[in-house]
Amino acid sequence: MADTAPVIFGLNGLSLSDDEAAFFRDARPWGIILFARNIESAAQLRALTDDLREKSGNQNLPILIDQEGGRVARVKPPLAPLYPPMGLYGEMYQTDKARAVEAARLGSALLAEDLSSLGINVDCAPCLDLRLAGTSDVIGDRAFGEDVESCVALGRAVMDGLEMGGVMPVIKHLPGHGRARVDSHHELPRISEDAETLATSDFAIFRQLNDALIGMTGHLLYEAIDAQTVSTCSKNIIYGVIRRQIGFDGLLMSDDISMSALAGDMGERVVASLEAGCDMILHCNGDMNEMQAVAAAAPNQASIDAKPRLDRVADALATLSAQTPKGARKVWGELMGDIFPESQNAL
Repeated sequence: MADTAPVIFGLNGLSLSDDEAAFFRDARPWGIILFARNIESAAQLRALTDDLREKSGNQNLPILIDQEGGRVARVKPPLAPLYPPMGLYGEMYQTDKARAVEAARLGSALLAEDLSSLGINVDCAPCLDLRLAGTSDVIGDRAFGEDVESCVALGRAVMDGLEMGGVMPVIKHLPGHGRARVDSHHELPRISEDAETLATSDFAIFRQLNDALIGMTGHLLYEAIDAQTVSTCSKNIIYGVIRRQIGFDGLLMSDDISMSALAGDMGERVVASLEAGCDMILHCNGDMNEMQAVAAAAPNQASIDAKPRLDRVADALATLSAQTPKGARKVWGELMGDIFPESQNAL
């Protein structure tokens, strides 16, 4: 497999257009991310993922999606059953830890099995951010809860479950988005807590789950660590916090660089993110002009540092397969029935 550029792109519609096919052939993105705009039916989606892999020449091409459950679900009924927001597992954890962990693991395995059957092999989940009072609801019930213990236990369960279902997890949003009081899609959140508080709370969750093969940054300004530079473009955050303090040595992808939390044009954002230490650039909206600017600014291949991480991901993607135990849907429905009635529709 030839080297690929360290970029992940979206696309516009339900099938790969001739212009997109030509652009992707030249740009050689490492992966593609899908959204609701790309999904109409199971047959259409499977045809799209097959086409992307055939044209890329890579049968294990990373095809990503944000499928967390709850309000962040790109694949919706009837293509796949409804799954709960992660916060519901967190609520269950407060009264029955073992039940919550098993429910999160099995539910994630079933969700992943749905994705795998449609040709999707990477899920941008779980969200390991804290859920804290007085913060933006951009995270909200996407998070497991407000304490490190539940986020770590349930985060591990979801990671294990996704892999069991044949899909690679992506932990997000490094090093912690939970304290944001504004939505980084629209403006830059400023985090004012001191470094010690962050180290023992937000960062501690990621430190205990730092063996994930892929992680995604959040676009935030941590005033106590780097008051000048947004985290995705900050060497202090990426090397000092994510790599050293958290100990994450997986493939680090940016959050979507078209989000308004970042400043500068697309080319400037690409260069700043990669120079700060991101391994991979994520660009989601499928806008051809923006994608061309991203491709023009990105190198033709990943950095030397990133290559062993890319190799580990490639090896894992090549061996992924759905191993969900027989009867898992029935067991999951029994675990969830009284607090998430929709689980019965998944049986």
